[in-house]
Amino acid sequence: MTTSRYFRWSLASLCLGATPLANAAPNDTDADTEQQLDPVVVTATLAPRTASQSLSSVSVIDEATLRRQDPTDITDVLRAQPGVDVSANGSFGKTSSVYLRGAGSQSTPLMIDGIRLRSATAGGPAWEFLDPRMFERVEVVRGPRGSLYGADAVGGVVQLFTPEGEGEPTPRITLGGGSFDTRRASASLSGSEDGTRYYVAASRLESDGYEIVDGEGDKGYDNTTALMRLAHTFEDGAELGVLGLRARGNTEFDSFGTPSDTDYVQQVAGVYGELPVTDTWSSRLTLSEARDERDTHGGTGESIFDTRTRTARWENALAFGRHELVVGAEYSRDDVDSTVDYDEDSRDNTAVFSQALLDFSPLTVQVALRHDDNEAFGEETTGSLALGLSLDDIHTLRASYGTAFRAPTFNDLYYPDDGFFVGNPDLDPESSETFELGLRGQLGRGFWDLAVYQSEIDDLISNIDTDGDGVVDTPENVERARIRGVELSTGAEVLDWSLRAALSYTDPEDRETGNQLAHRATKSLRFDADRELGDWALGGSVIAQGERYDDADNQQRLGGFATFDLRASWNFAPGWSTRLTLENLLDKQYQTVGGYDSAGRAAFLSVSFGAQ
Repeated sequence: MTTSRYFRWSLASLCLGATPLANAAPNDTDADTEQQLDPVVVTATLAPRTASQSLSSVSVIDEATLRRQDPTDITDVLRAQPGVDVSANGSFGKTSSVYLRGAGSQSTPLMIDGIRLRSATAGGPAWEFLDPRMFERVEVVRGPRGSLYGADAVGGVVQLFTPEGEGEPTPRITLGGGSFDTRRASASLSGSEDGTRYYVAASRLESDGYEIVDGEGDKGYDNTTALMRLAHTFEDGAELGVLGLRARGNTEFDSFGTPSDTDYVQQVAGVYGELPVTDTWSSRLTLSEARDERDTHGGTGESIFDTRTRTARWENALAFGRHELVVGAEYSRDDVDSTVDYDEDSRDNTAVFSQALLDFSPLTVQVALRHDDNEAFGEETTGSLALGLSLDDIHTLRASYGTAFRAPTFNDLYYPDDGFFVGNPDLDPESSETFELGLRGQLGRGFWDLAVYQSEIDDLISNIDTDGDGVVDTPENVERARIRGVELSTGAEVLDWSLRAALSYTDPEDRETGNQLAHRATKSLRFDADRELGDWALGGSVIAQGERYDDADNQQRLGGFATFDLRASWNFAPGWSTRLTLENLLDKQYQTVGGYDSAGRAAFLSVSFGAQ
């Protein structure tokens, strides 16, 4: 089946998924299902709101979905979600970029339990080094969030949540392996007692990999991750908690024909305290540190890029009847330690922010404002306004406007002149404004959500050839982009089937040239179907994406593709289960970055003991 036929078939799938909305009748037994289909999210507004109430385009990937799909890489569950695109230099720990609504990977912040993780030199996070088994929930919020999260939240925000212990001590152990000589193991222990909740876990993955670049041999990958989360709630409602997550390992790759490898560390650590000051005022202080460390060996020798971000964030939530006000302040500092002698190796940022969540039912209003003062590039003010109208008990209409900016990286600003490239300390941040109109339907055992949007991005930071010798040598604020698109998503629980479907169209245009922005697909489809059959569970996923270009001039075209995955699990004894996943079952050969093949057909089998 061709990619275009997959997209035509997708329209029927989306309509089929939406059909139960008209036929379903809500009842008391639908409560759990309705919560899954209209989940409570916190990333969109910094306060708990259902997806319908958030006035945002938001997707939630819950623990059950992560368990069913059993992904090797966190980008596997993000790929082709509404408004989400992923490009990668191969599979198994190879450089990956996540695009939200066409905005670059540097414009897509990654949060882990409220702590931002990224490289201050490169700008984007290392998605490829995060083990999905360490997380129980993913929230993807699309649309600008600069007024809440500051720099880089142009296309949206992705937040990963670690598990929180509850109940009796619960162990879980999983062993497995499969194609490409891949071995996986993980163990965890969770529980709670007398107000104290705990979760500790560790995992190990090793893979010999495959031949990503023709003729260059297999490229392996290994990852060891440890996680600890501990929290205690006191009798007066105060809460104190700590979090630590550390991933380290090695990934092999090909650098211009030279075998290379990188030793890496990804780490977040934080401590927080939350205090109910009054019945209507709660205050929370979080102190955190995030690290991105990479030591690369290759044909050009050794290079080290270690970045550390320390943050203090203070949030206050005040309730006024049905209304809520969130105000706070944030201070962060980036530090760089590298074999490259940057002109500057640190910078700090101070910010204040506020948000009003106003409920004038059936009308709701959300207003947010944030001011950032950065040592390197000056001051930026961002804001947003969202309006929601409940048309009836089923449909919610929303409209929003928001601004955001992307901060220049240390490489953009301070990279020393090495004869090929030099940073530009006079760069301004990229700035953007976005308009969105959306309509969500929510009834009993089904939902659907439609959104249309347009973003205008000015002062795009682009590496250019300043002396006409054909070599890119410095970044400048030269480009403008317009990104517009449509997203349609739906989900339903029908006859013991759990169905989810998403269809996205994105038009990411360079306004200077009229070309499509590189590495972004314009069309994507995702369809997931799963069913419980007593002790058995069966499911599958179809992912289809249209063509994309590997270069800004749109001369190097990468064809569209469609992949098909199957999965099955069996609870064969009390506390015991086994799971089989078949990925890219049709062995589709495709690339999302020119010259780097994605993995072909693969099978993975695991056995688990513990909580199901």
